[in-house]
Amino acid sequence: MRAATTIPGPALPGPYARPRTPTPALASALPHGLFLLALALAAPALAAESAAPAAPKRTFAGLPTTEQAEFFEKRIRPLLADHCYECHSAGAHKVKGGLLLDSRSGVMKGGDTGPAVAPGDPKSSLLIQAVRHTDPDLAMPPKQQLAASEIADLEAWVQSGAPDPRTQDTVAAGASASTIDWDKGRSWWAFHPLIAPVVPPITATGWPDNSIDHFILARLEHQGLTPGPDATRRALIRRATYDLTGLPPTPGEVEAYLADASAEAFAHVVDRLLASPRYGECWGRHWLDVVRYADTAGDNSDFPIPQLHLYRDWVIDAFNRDQPYDSFVREQLAGDLMGGSGSERARRIIATGYLANARRFGSRVDDYPQHLTIEDTIGNLGRTFLGLSVSCARCHDHKFDPISNQDYYALYGIFNSTRYPWPGIELEQRQRDLMPMVDADQQGAAEAAIAARRKEQEHLDHQVRTLKEALDKAAAEAKPGLGTQLAAAEQAAATLRARPPQYPCAYAVAELAKRGDAALQYKGDPAKPGERVRRHFLTILGGAGLAAGDHSSGRLALADWIMDAGDPLPARVMANRMWHYHFGRGIVATPNDFGRQGKLPSHPELLDYLAARLRDGGWSLKALHRDIMLSHAYRLSTQRAPEGLARDPGNECFAAFPRRRLDAEALRDTLLTLGGSLDLAPPGPHPFPPQEEWNFTQHNPFKAIYPSDHRSVFLMTQRIQRHPFLAIFDGADPSTSTPARPTSTTPVQALFLLNDPLVHEQAQRFADRLLASPGDDSARLQLAYALALARPPAADEAAADLAFLGGIRARMRAAGVAESELAREGWHALVRVLLRLNEFVYLD
Repeated sequence: MRAATTIPGPALPGPYARPRTPTPALASALPHGLFLLALALAAPALAAESAAPAAPKRTFAGLPTTEQAEFFEKRIRPLLADHCYECHSAGAHKVKGGLLLDSRSGVMKGGDTGPAVAPGDPKSSLLIQAVRHTDPDLAMPPKQQLAASEIADLEAWVQSGAPDPRTQDTVAAGASASTIDWDKGRSWWAFHPLIAPVVPPITATGWPDNSIDHFILARLEHQGLTPGPDATRRALIRRATYDLTGLPPTPGEVEAYLADASAEAFAHVVDRLLASPRYGECWGRHWLDVVRYADTAGDNSDFPIPQLHLYRDWVIDAFNRDQPYDSFVREQLAGDLMGGSGSERARRIIATGYLANARRFGSRVDDYPQHLTIEDTIGNLGRTFLGLSVSCARCHDHKFDPISNQDYYALYGIFNSTRYPWPGIELEQRQRDLMPMVDADQQGAAEAAIAARRKEQEHLDHQVRTLKEALDKAAAEAKPGLGTQLAAAEQAAATLRARPPQYPCAYAVAELAKRGDAALQYKGDPAKPGERVRRHFLTILGGAGLAAGDHSSGRLALADWIMDAGDPLPARVMANRMWHYHFGRGIVATPNDFGRQGKLPSHPELLDYLAARLRDGGWSLKALHRDIMLSHAYRLSTQRAPEGLARDPGNECFAAFPRRRLDAEALRDTLLTLGGSLDLAPPGPHPFPPQEEWNFTQHNPFKAIYPSDHRSVFLMTQRIQRHPFLAIFDGADPSTSTPARPTSTTPVQALFLLNDPLVHEQAQRFADRLLASPGDDSARLQLAYALALARPPAADEAAADLAFLGGIRARMRAAGVAESELAREGWHALVRVLLRLNEFVYLD
């Protein structure tokens, strides 16, 4: 057995020799710098002899000398190969504990339990603890302990900084060796190239009104089914008006449509509705569901974000302007990088509020969990634009879809190079890093001016606090003088705070000053970094990478990668969303998941037809609306034939139009409309408290409900507290993407329509409106049905309702109610009955 030795090295203490205490003679003989090096190496020995401070943390040795490399090759590599590689090398059947010892990078990275080697400190090194067998749970090799000389060699190697001549990076190689079968991944339908399909032949050639109907009818005929009857014209205009505007049609609009006998009558209705500003308010709300819009940050104090309504309004305006979907996407990801000036530049900056609106977490400043906000960003981006759960690859390769761990961190690097605005948290209550809405060449100066004013405000506020503390502790004779100083300081601070902002600012993102690729995080833990991953797009979608000379965050490139003509997903995903909101169910019933955990498309050729129409039609959403709504399939009744119920109980073939309940916003807006209360003017910002009054904590978070007669899309939306009305009627969950709202039926909903003050107030206003109309009770009843249900009452309904009014008045008169109040109370009661009808809350 060979004797334990130290690694050969120079006579003087160096980075690869065992440390020894420098003697006075050595101190006088060595140059000052080398003596300090010797002193640092001897720190462990000196610590035992004196109270000297601990030595600085040692780092891994750099390029080994010839002697050190020879020691490693003769003593360390054979030892590791013989006893460790079976479980801890890239060639292992299964790498144990995530630890690779077959490369310098593996030794430096460590394993699941942390670093394996603490350079210069064998006692703290898990590798040395393991080979010493002091802990049975950690003992390695597990069956037989190494020889004492071998342990001594490892200790000497670690003590010297683990010099290692191996150059192969098995960590990077292992990470790049994906577990994904890429050929199998590409075979999945969602990744197939988007090619407009041939319109299929059908038997009933007289039924289709456009190509969409060919795809619907071909499936029906294949299933042995026939389409149901057409909807009535009254049902159709009510359906279309709610569908595009979220509001009921007026009696005048209904009568005009009924009087139009032309073949283009319904097309005229659709065009009128698409041109209405109410269209953007309705369909903008659908988009806000998907991007999990909220007016608060979502951290445990849920700080308000006063500026975020600008993004909401931008979305509504983009739908009304029929902004092409490709630029709609690009501006939300990189509007600040797309040029422009004046109002165009401001709009593009506001658009990036999509990214800024990512959820925030935690309440600490120094160790703020930004990685969770980036995960929320990547997760929503994948679901919204690609229909893929990309964030599932944060800790490992995606278990079901062809998305690798490296793909995730390639995207992570883009957003890790992006500056998100600071919404305020418990330990730093004020906003910062907002984006001034100025031209690009003025941005630097604007941000510098904003920062200078912020610093001045902080200085004045600090003066106020200091003087207050001094005043509390001061002797009586000093208080008047300090009081005068305090008053002056408070006045100066208040005056500066009251000044208007130097520049209008948006809650939007910008380029981070320090940009670059991000390190892979082992199991998603930022404390366990791996190798850096070059920023690139998803491998399955081409894997385009950031150009070598591109020093930006990569957001603009990402927007281009997503909307590249070769990416089939954005058009498929958006076309499916539009079908979903028109028919109540998507062709893919999981609009956010086109992967293997999602549902297969019921009509894949129809989906590709719609997607190709969207892409090749200049990305016009209004044009695709028109195609869908002018199909015969859209005009079908909700009535279903018995054979259809038996063969297709879920109506997946669309033999009839799916009956749908009004969503929460449409229901509330209709109540306000009937009561004459709805305010269609732009609402402006929410009445949040001023920032100087913010003092929110996790135990006292921001909570508010602001009454409003504006449309429901403009209600203040909180992340951690849902609006009571929207929660009852299945409104979107603002803490996460809501691709499809559930439809529940609960006693609370019925009780709301019975008892809630909103319903009673609007019912009374509706009754007053009817009483103010000309004519008798029969005429008022006609108007009530026209306003609430878009139809006249049937004869039996009219008779029953008029009898109800008479009975109510008789009972109230007998109870002593004043004669002047009888009509009002009777109509109030009848209106509340109408508002509780299924027909009122459902669309046929």
